[in-house]
Amino acid sequence: MVLKLLISVTCVEEALEALKGGADIIDVKNPSEGSLGGHYPWIVREVRKAITSTEVSAAVGDSPYLPGLVSLACYGLTLCGVDYVKIGMYGPRSIDEALKLAEASCKAVKIANEKAKVVLAGYADYKEAKCLNPAIIPELAHRVNADVAMIDTKIKNGFKTLHYLKMDELKEFINKAHNYGLKAALAGSLRIEDINIVREIGADIVGFRGAVCIGDRVSGRVSSELVYKLKKQLKYC
Repeated sequence: MVLKLLISVTCVEEALEALKGGADIIDVKNPSEGSLGGHYPWIVREVRKAITSTEVSAAVGDSPYLPGLVSLACYGLTLCGVDYVKIGMYGPRSIDEALKLAEASCKAVKIANEKAKVVLAGYADYKEAKCLNPAIIPELAHRVNADVAMIDTKIKNGFKTLHYLKMDELKEFINKAHNYGLKAALAGSLRIEDINIVREIGADIVGFRGAVCIGDRVSGRVSSELVYKLKKQLKYC
């Protein structure tokens, strides 16, 4: 199994740096607006125009429980030409709410482009962030015909996904996703030394931003050299 390297970027210049370093997926987001902060559509379109040979994803945000609003955002984001639309399941406070939000979002993406993939993301630090346990995400994604189940962190305080969730919890998440025919993605303040662990537990996609930035994740800039180090580690671990 090939573990894909996802690098989150904020602009075309960063996207080109990520591509130069060997990223498999260029992910557009606005970290100043949250963990999965949505970016301006013109930025997403510019990145998509510049990146033609590699998959592009974009986040719609740490989504509130406003299914109509979020589905409109998902529809618009899909029309920007991305291959993946990421939705942070932050706002729902019950399984029923999560289902309604995910269903509306996924429907909007598939109407805009039936080939586009939907990523539903939960948060490893759900207790601190006061949102739903990410363990629900694989089944939720399956029920709404999404494509990827993901775990990230909401509060960017330096603690990793691996700090909040035990190895057996992450393995169970990935196994559930695979049993439903989904891809599984892990992110959340991960560092280069975490790649071996992510591979061992069977994830399909591993995401980074802070680890490849010169400076912090919000105001720093992606470095192709740092991306290359991750890519090299992926090849040899």
